[in-house]
Amino acid sequence: MSIIVEFFAAPDDASAALVLQTGPRRAFESLSFGNFDPEEAVIEWECLFADVSFDVLVEADEPRLVAGQHDDGCVVFEISPRLSAALAEAERSELKDVAVAWSLQRTEDGEVIDAEIAEVILSDVAALVSSARRQGQNVYCWVT
Repeated sequence: MSIIVEFFAAPDDASAALVLQTGPRRAFESLSFGNFDPEEAVIEWECLFADVSFDVLVEADEPRLVAGQHDDGCVVFEISPRLSAALAEAERSELKDVAVAWSLQRTEDGEVIDAEIAEVILSDVAALVSSARRQGQNVYCWVT
């Protein structure tokens, strides 16, 4: 499980990759969270929004790694275009429903994420995605 999770907006993969060692806070608008696996989370969110299988997304190498290696500690990955669109277009009630479902999934796997906290995370990431899309940017995640 990661210690620091930061979702951030950047104009392109090359810019996003530059934050690998230092994190995005000084260079880009970002949100900081912790104590959950963001790579697994974005796959689960996409499954819940798009009704697609977890295994299908994993086989498609989602989320797409932009920088780093899984065994080195720090990585930067991109939130998929499909998930970005779903987050940007989601109504508050849909975000809440997905948050509750995600919280239940995590509980079933032995990881406790309160439904209210899950809703805050999804709502904040959705707001970041909406802002990024208006600026022609993508949303990435830096994990250390």
